[in-house]
Amino acid sequence: MSISSVNSSLIKQSGYINGQWCAAENGATISVTNPATGETLGQVPDMGINETRAAIDAASQALVGWRELAPKERARLLRRWNDLILEHKEDLARLMTLEQGKPLFETLGEVLYGASYIEWYAEESKRAYGKVFAAPTADKRALSVQQPIGVVAAITPWNFPNAMITRKIAPALAAGCTIVVKPSEETPFSALALMALAEQAGIPAGVINMITSTKAAVVGKEMTDDSRVRKLSFTGSTRVGKLLYGQSADTVKKLSLELGGNAPFIVFDDADLDAAVAGAVISKFRNAGQTCVCANRILVQDGIHDAFVARFKEAVEQLVVGNGLIDTTTLGPVINKAAIDKIAAMVDTAQTQGAELVTGGRRHPAGELFFAPTILTGVTQDMEIARQEIFGPVAPVIRFKDDAEAIAIANDTPYGLAAYFFTESHSRIWKIAEGLEYGMIGINEGILSNEIAPFGGVKESGLGREGSSQGLEDYMETKYLCMGGIR
Repeated sequence: MSISSVNSSLIKQSGYINGQWCAAENGATISVTNPATGETLGQVPDMGINETRAAIDAASQALVGWRELAPKERARLLRRWNDLILEHKEDLARLMTLEQGKPLFETLGEVLYGASYIEWYAEESKRAYGKVFAAPTADKRALSVQQPIGVVAAITPWNFPNAMITRKIAPALAAGCTIVVKPSEETPFSALALMALAEQAGIPAGVINMITSTKAAVVGKEMTDDSRVRKLSFTGSTRVGKLLYGQSADTVKKLSLELGGNAPFIVFDDADLDAAVAGAVISKFRNAGQTCVCANRILVQDGIHDAFVARFKEAVEQLVVGNGLIDTTTLGPVINKAAIDKIAAMVDTAQTQGAELVTGGRRHPAGELFFAPTILTGVTQDMEIARQEIFGPVAPVIRFKDDAEAIAIANDTPYGLAAYFFTESHSRIWKIAEGLEYGMIGINEGILSNEIAPFGGVKESGLGREGSSQGLEDYMETKYLCMGGIR
């Protein structure tokens, strides 16, 4: 199945600046391929500094009109965008599977998840409340108002090419900001399809602008250097996030950084084993393990270690590896050759360091970018595979003795995005949840993200929160008003 199977109105092979679909000034293009087959799907512009600057110009010019639009009208346009996404959900899911690889049931789930943020912020846009304070003296009044921060720049990754965009654009627009988005060059078609539907929804020219480019460092530097860009929202690696953090210092931008993770998935001896196994499978192997919040280390208590591993192995071996467009597929490819080479090397290194292979551990015959779902036992916290983000379908299992050791192992990382644990003890729930140094914790749950909850991490996993009412606040500034001469 090729890209021609998708509604042609959603296939855009151009960038979008100030309401116009446009090519790169120098005519350069990026070829986009299907990771399951290697087929070339099409080309998009390879833009650079000039196009980025033009997009910021457009966003800056559109800002006054957009922020002065009544919140109710901004909400109406966002709801229309949401409705169009839901109307085209099957095509958007198919397009995402073609360029990203995950199975259709996962891409459809992502489209619905992404749309939920637009619906949520359409509603939240009318709830940007100010405050009135008790004044220090009778002749004064004190209050604060919330105002949009201004032009926003957003850089999004390939692993969730729909939801990572809606999660940034929706609150920015709801707050009254305009935005310039650079999606991943690996998965630009999903981003551009969303842009096409935003245009159909009637969102004015310049309010959303989209730059496609392989020149991430150049585009990012232009975004961080421009003083008109008052906020940067980035989802990606901690290494790149730190670079953008430093580059934003000169203009003192507000930042939202959702960076790397090293999520522990802890199974205590009183856990419901069936629920824990099901949770581990979905947390570890969703999107072929290519999520920032997926289980990176499986910690299992001594008393149930062997029983858990046996059941986990049985469940993992039932996963069906293949092209995501085939209905029976439950595990698709990884994104590119660099990714699969890294995964294979990490598995080999772990075994040389003493880990034991339970299942998988090899490239899969389904294609060049497929890796068999893998379980390793005998893993220790000092091994490379326990300290680095794997971003692939590999589950290292670490044995622990008691609660204190579990917390110590879990927290022994510079990252702090997501963590998970399974237990039937209410006392243990509070003790472990309070002891884990993570921004989000799933308790007897393998998936935790939704639009109503604040998504984000601590330590080197980032700054700020996406989702919830807090996500709207991250695109606004508080202005204090002191009124004197009250008689």
